[in-house]
Amino acid sequence: MSKDGLCAVVTGSASGLGAATAAILAKGGARIVVNYSSSAGEAEATADLCRAAGAEVVVVQGDVSRDEDCKKIVAAAAPWGRIDALINNAGITKHVPHADLDGLSAEDFQRLFGVNTIGPFQMVRAARGLLEAGAKASGRASSVVNISSVAGISGVGSSIAYAASKGALNTITYSLARALAPLIRVNTVCPGYIDTPWFTKGRGEAGAKAVRDSVIARVPLKVASSAEDIAQLVCFLATPASSNMTGEVVRMDAGLHLIT
Repeated sequence: MSKDGLCAVVTGSASGLGAATAAILAKGGARIVVNYSSSAGEAEATADLCRAAGAEVVVVQGDVSRDEDCKKIVAAAAPWGRIDALINNAGITKHVPHADLDGLSAEDFQRLFGVNTIGPFQMVRAARGLLEAGAKASGRASSVVNISSVAGISGVGSSIAYAASKGALNTITYSLARALAPLIRVNTVCPGYIDTPWFTKGRGEAGAKAVRDSVIARVPLKVASSAEDIAQLVCFLATPASSNMTGEVVRMDAGLHLIT
């Protein structure tokens, strides 16, 4: 699964799955654009990990819900003349029980769709030229990997708005895979629970521990997936190891779907 010489853009890579993905790609020899929206310190820490692996790294601030920011993020890779892999990882949520219909406003839906659904589309649009340049230079299709969620398949998760935004992203994956072939492949990863600060920020320490313990007790594999676990799959889809895959929505949930 060689990553040597790849030029990759990873949105939302200040922490969690994005940071783990950037680190794995960097260790394999890729050049990385690290993107963050507000966590500058964490983004620099990710960049330092990548540099320690010998990678060339550019750090760019940008909110993917803003089209002009998407163009700015992509422009950071322009000196390389190509993008071989675009990882659309940036995402947000609002934790609201699904039965609490009054807990979500129209503005909540608009914000979640702006980052989780429109953002990946705008990133692909902005990066299309460099992705096609990468394909022509290497003789194989460049890769887009969208980070969705099992919420987008089953309508579960932190809120109805979040699940809806990820379901729409799954549909966008199919549309873009058709529209951008043969020069660009588009696939999506749908993780289940990931043991990252995501739940701590939304539910506090005690709430996050309760979720983690519940997941371990319920899933057939009896594990709480780490960011690194999911990042291995993301990197597989980002690299030539998956060169004949496009239009796939791949679930990785430790078997949770087998019991629900």
